[in-house]
Amino acid sequence: MSYSQFTTLEMIEANFDITIVDKVGIFANLPESQYSDFLGQTLQENISLALAINTEKARSELIVTPILVELRKMTISKRDYRNVWRK
Repeated sequence: MSYSQFTTLEMIEANFDITIVDKVGIFANLPESQYSDFLGQTLQENISLALAINTEKARSELIVTPILVELRKMTISKRDYRNVWRK
C-alpha cells in the first residue's frame, strides 16, 4: 500500500499489527483534570497574540503563566490554605 492509502491510525495498527500508545512518560498514569472556563477563555484570547508577537517572553507571559496559575489554584484547593505562603 502506498502512503496515501493509510487514512486512519486504526488502519495502520491493523495492517502492521502494532499498538499505538498515546500516553507515555512520567505523567502517563496521572488522571486527567478539568481546567476552568477562565483558563480556556484566557488561552483562546492569548495564544494567537503570543504567536503573532513571536517571542519567548510573549509565549511565557500569555500562554505558560496562565497555565501555571491554574495549576497552582488546583493544588491549593487540595491543601491547607494557611500553608500556601510559607517557605
